[in-house]
Amino acid sequence: MERTIFDDEHHAFREMVRDFLEKEVAPYHEDWEKQGHVSRDVWLSAGKTGLLGLDVEERFGGGGVDDLRFMWILTEEISRSGFSGLGFPLSNDVVTPYLTELTTEEQKERWLPRFCSGEMITAIAMTEPGTGSDLQGIQTKAVRDGDEWVINGAKTFITNGIMSDLVIVVCKTDADAGSHGFSLIAVERDTPGFERGRHLDKIGMVAQDTAELSFTDCRVPASNLVGQEGQGFIHLMQNLPRERMSIAIAATAGAEKVLDDTITYVKERKAFGRPIASLQNTRFTVAELKTKLAVTREFVDRCIVELNAKKLGPADASMAKYWATETAKEVIDRCLQLHGGYGYMREYPVAKAFLDNRVQTIYGGTTEIMKEIIGRVVLS
Repeated sequence: MERTIFDDEHHAFREMVRDFLEKEVAPYHEDWEKQGHVSRDVWLSAGKTGLLGLDVEERFGGGGVDDLRFMWILTEEISRSGFSGLGFPLSNDVVTPYLTELTTEEQKERWLPRFCSGEMITAIAMTEPGTGSDLQGIQTKAVRDGDEWVINGAKTFITNGIMSDLVIVVCKTDADAGSHGFSLIAVERDTPGFERGRHLDKIGMVAQDTAELSFTDCRVPASNLVGQEGQGFIHLMQNLPRERMSIAIAATAGAEKVLDDTITYVKERKAFGRPIASLQNTRFTVAELKTKLAVTREFVDRCIVELNAKKLGPADASMAKYWATETAKEVIDRCLQLHGGYGYMREYPVAKAFLDNRVQTIYGGTTEIMKEIIGRVVLS
């Protein structure tokens, strides 16, 4: 079924992205997986190519495009290529609105040019060792002391945690204010009291650095407050649909590529003297997976259009994230089964996809949290 949400300009951009990935990423990604992180050079190259800050104003070096579809194209192509080490989607899809919609003019001038050039890698620190998806359970505290915030606490599972130059930290600034007691504070690299802990050893996405962060009497200028004091939880809730759509888009594109590769494989692989594609079990399995992905694709594309028009609600974004990631998990698992023993070999892309994509039902809010959000909205 032909996709209808893109025009010629989007198709041209997709070709540019594919060319960038082929030249600047493909030759190096295997080495990055061995070292546990990508190089800073690829961030600078992405900045020069115009792949960072796509919806940031041109005066700050961004693309100046108020069309999120360009961003989603980049996310799709990274996922289809299996280049899971690239943290571009985290910066573009997740961090950008915090830096463009919640910052002061002084903060924009200080941060956005380097954000768009790739000189400043960003992260957002929500999850803590004892909270997981329970954002209201966050314990990291920030206390105002004159012209500074003093931060104490710990974060974990932070994407871009090792390489980040600017981390937006979710802190409790008023212990008695409930959901209105949280604020967002930007902490910059080399700030005294800010330390990076373990570079976490994951089963997949091994080229994407994920780290523990700690803050011990970490003093940050009061001017690094992002958004309004006490409104951090609200800011998060407003931006989480965009993050969850990014995950849904990546999951769908990645699963489609795995199924395409599997179809090619079963046509070529022979068992009992004939291609395994001729076996009824294979045909039925491929038919089921192709249908599920077709339905998923239509829903995700509709959500893309709705989000682009600023009409997508939290429940719909949660539906997309829940359905797309669970569908991708099933598709990739069953495609691995169709590969037989070869599917368990790391040299086959399906094995890498199996490891890289498993986390998608967990980060950005687990499937269970997505169901809870949907249920609350539907039953309210």
